[in-house]
Amino acid sequence: MAQLLVKKRRPPRIEPGQSANSVYPVLFPEVVLGLVEKRMGTSRKTFLTSLARSRGFCVDDPCSEKVTHVVSEGNSGDEVVEWLKKNGRPPAKAGVGDGPALLDFIWFTESMGASRPVEIEPRHRLKVATPIGPPEEKGQVAPYICQRRTPLLHHNSTLTEALETMAEEAKFNGSEGRSLAFSRAASVLKALPWRVDRIQQLHTVPCIGEHSRRIIQEMLEDGISAEVEKVRQSERYRTMKLFTKIFGIGVKIASQWYQEGLRTLADLSLHQVKLNKEQQAGLIHYEDLNTPVELWEAEAISQVVRQVIEQILPGATVTLTGGFRRGKPRGHDVDLLITHPSEGEKMGLLPKVINILDRQGFLLYHSFHRSSLLSLEDEELWVSGGSSHMDHFERCLSIFQLGDHLTGSHPGVVGAAAVQTAGTSGRSRPRKAVRVDLVVTPYGQFPFALLGWTGSRNFERDLRRFSKREKKMTLNSHGLYHLEQKIFLPAASEEEIFLHLGLEYILPEERNA
Repeated sequence: MAQLLVKKRRPPRIEPGQSANSVYPVLFPEVVLGLVEKRMGTSRKTFLTSLARSRGFCVDDPCSEKVTHVVSEGNSGDEVVEWLKKNGRPPAKAGVGDGPALLDFIWFTESMGASRPVEIEPRHRLKVATPIGPPEEKGQVAPYICQRRTPLLHHNSTLTEALETMAEEAKFNGSEGRSLAFSRAASVLKALPWRVDRIQQLHTVPCIGEHSRRIIQEMLEDGISAEVEKVRQSERYRTMKLFTKIFGIGVKIASQWYQEGLRTLADLSLHQVKLNKEQQAGLIHYEDLNTPVELWEAEAISQVVRQVIEQILPGATVTLTGGFRRGKPRGHDVDLLITHPSEGEKMGLLPKVINILDRQGFLLYHSFHRSSLLSLEDEELWVSGGSSHMDHFERCLSIFQLGDHLTGSHPGVVGAAAVQTAGTSGRSRPRKAVRVDLVVTPYGQFPFALLGWTGSRNFERDLRRFSKREKKMTLNSHGLYHLEQKIFLPAASEEEIFLHLGLEYILPEERNA
């Protein structure tokens, strides 16, 4: 390689706020150089930048859209492309004449020697093994979750798991705002129809704040986030996660226990911590309740409840909701919505159902709650703007007892015998405790209840936020109310609710935000 013979001279002084390129006259405005620092080093790049500017060349950041000639020293074309991807957006069709040229340092040497940009010859160009096309058009991402389709399986699970860990940690610390921010960032990544492999792809994607962006970038560059790993390994996070998995225990109580020095489930017994009946049941069946419920088990429980209800009130329907309705093969609990087309027929239904299930030996624990809704006209129902996830339906929160070996050869067949002694051996069949919520809803409110109980929680939260902010309506599991027109908007299906809101209908299996 030819040596550069440069007469040493003191570079002009650059005043504060003055552009480096403005110190020297620009003789070739149509040429903007970008020097790749990889293998060149900072000091050498600084010297070569000063040299080029003294020869009348304009020099800018190699990732700038203004750059027409990307110059590299000791790198292959593919290495330069990767470096550009990591440090900024890659040039469109670089090296093939439809974007900045990828050039070997020899072109720079010859141009400096001639004090002008020499003509680019094939020997000057860096070879790129894979032709570089224009940046993929990703399209606009809708700002609200309820405007996006979020499948069960997506392309960015490693990133979303990290952000969900941070959301959970923020919630454990009582920071609902931070928790929501991380959760929304995870939700938007789940909806992307492409895999994120560089941070620049998220430039126009909504709902990704600065903290989330830092974590994502760290994951993309290093494969893990030190901050996320520190959270996962922290004693407080692991203890809070352990305690909040107890049925009936929330963040407040779990945090109190941690402050008192409790760290394990055994500590609760050792320190004789006072628990109510719900929490006692949750602790007794802790292992089962934190074992995923399979779809066939949820359907078997649904069938048991359906058979009992059919005996009491023919024509009533039982609908499996929650994650199972969104297409999940397994979940944490079973949510069943019960209704009847004749208003008033369901009065007293749930206590009768509970009594029969209890007598048949299916209920390990249950808690009955009457409806707290006096009237849809109650202003308190709509004043929160639909932000509350809670509703006012009659319900039973229970722990259901299900035999692992069901009677008959088909898993959909289940009966009381499944949880009684097996055969003549006198030994009980293995049993499994499952969380089951039975919810009774008026027929006219059923579409709204179905939408609310299907989830996901993030989808429902944003759907209600959209209703209030964009449509001046309040949506909850009981109905849809127009705040300005002061009217209720009836709906016979979920599709009609979306229609009222001016939204495209999103199928249940596409609501996994």
